[in-house]
Amino acid sequence: MVDLPGITRVPVHGQPDDIYEQISAIIMEYIRPEESIILNVLAATVDFPTCESIRMSRRVDKTGLRTLAVVTKADKAPEGLLDKVMADDVNIGLGYVCVRNRIGDESYDEARKKEAKLFETHPLLSKIDKYIVGIPVLAQKLVQIQASIIAKCLPEIVRKINDKLSANISELNSMPQNLTSVPEAVSALMQIIGSSVESLRKVLLRGEFEEYPDDKHMHCTARLAEMLNQCAQELQKSLEDNYKDNFLMEEIRVLEETRGIGLPNFLPRAAFLIILQEKVNEISGAPVEFISKVWEHIETVVVAVLMRHSERYPQLESSTRRAAQHLIAKKKDMSVDRVEEIIEMEKIIDYTCDPEYLTVWGKLMASKNLFLDVMNNYSRSTLITIDGFGEVEVGHLKPFPSIRDQAFDIKMRITAYWKIALKRLVDCVALHILFSVKNLVNKDMETEIVNELMDPHGGGLERLLEESPSVAIRRERLNKSIKLLKDSKEVVARVMDRIAINTD
Repeated sequence: MVDLPGITRVPVHGQPDDIYEQISAIIMEYIRPEESIILNVLAATVDFPTCESIRMSRRVDKTGLRTLAVVTKADKAPEGLLDKVMADDVNIGLGYVCVRNRIGDESYDEARKKEAKLFETHPLLSKIDKYIVGIPVLAQKLVQIQASIIAKCLPEIVRKINDKLSANISELNSMPQNLTSVPEAVSALMQIIGSSVESLRKVLLRGEFEEYPDDKHMHCTARLAEMLNQCAQELQKSLEDNYKDNFLMEEIRVLEETRGIGLPNFLPRAAFLIILQEKVNEISGAPVEFISKVWEHIETVVVAVLMRHSERYPQLESSTRRAAQHLIAKKKDMSVDRVEEIIEMEKIIDYTCDPEYLTVWGKLMASKNLFLDVMNNYSRSTLITIDGFGEVEVGHLKPFPSIRDQAFDIKMRITAYWKIALKRLVDCVALHILFSVKNLVNKDMETEIVNELMDPHGGGLERLLEESPSVAIRRERLNKSIKLLKDSKEVVARVMDRIAINTD
């Protein structure tokens, strides 16, 4: 029962200028809730439709189902009171109760006796039905109304309590177990590592991404394939040569610089290796850049998986993240060294057992007779079509009769060999990445994390036994909330049982 302040329109005795607004706000705050009963006190001496309190109650209770009117000072204005309460011009859904106010020093018992006599003997007031007159009737009616409204609200209150209780219990259960011993810590650590490794097998090795259906960054096998294809396309650009401009001039330059004293018409191997080294140098940055991008991507994926599986153990997150980053940094360095070694081998060793080399070289050399015929016949056009090159201009080669044949030969050999070298480079890099990732997931990850935690500088397994202050506060808050909700549920159940008994 809340006795709200009376409505004041004009400030007096130092009251603030907005006293009306403040009081109105207080009243509205209390009468707005659906479970509240609005006890509207009206003097019998006033016109009900003009009352400010009626206007305010109708704003929040248009149907009047929560509004009960108490008509005071019935003895001061008995004329027409019966008509006013029976007409109900202001829509009071819970009805009216007419009462007599205590006067002077009357005791409660004296006031009630005089009130009862007034409504029994007064010529006008005695005509009002007995079930809507007197303070005892008002008290009984309030109890009945409140019980009825509470009975309607209690099922919803119980539902909200159950929902909140379930949510809190679920949140508490999702928190990490409060580890109290090293064996428990070891068990928790092994569980984290095992679940993390299995997730990494899915996303990094098997291409399964049901754990991250909408996060394409975590669809790792597809992303790695995209990066490899992009790298292969970058390398393939080196096959595109400006054949129509300065055809064979680079080969002639190298041959002239590697020429020595000896028999003519011998193709110097040094010239072939120099040209090969220049071509390898041109593309050497792409594989290394590819390796760096791959391991950067893998690092983000591995860290994301580890953080997801260790989120219930915040004290482990920094150690597992550090272990993953340290391991991947080592893997990246090893991969860069390996790729640089492959590139270095391609520079200094020219070998292949692939039969495609001789096949492609033979097709390219089939155009040599046409090339020689043009070189020796000044009446022919110097724009010729050579298999594998398309139309090329060769007129600029006529001043080099002693070396252009060798240049043509070495050009065809390099062209046939370079295709095989590029494919071999891409294959080797791809195999190395797949092998390294497989070892990372199946062997290295678990060892690295365990070593990190066992390291004295890493804090050891004892760190798992330390619960962070934020987690401890959260656990305590949830336990208190769960206890309070369970107690509230029991209280509401007792109230509902009592209401049911009284109703029966």
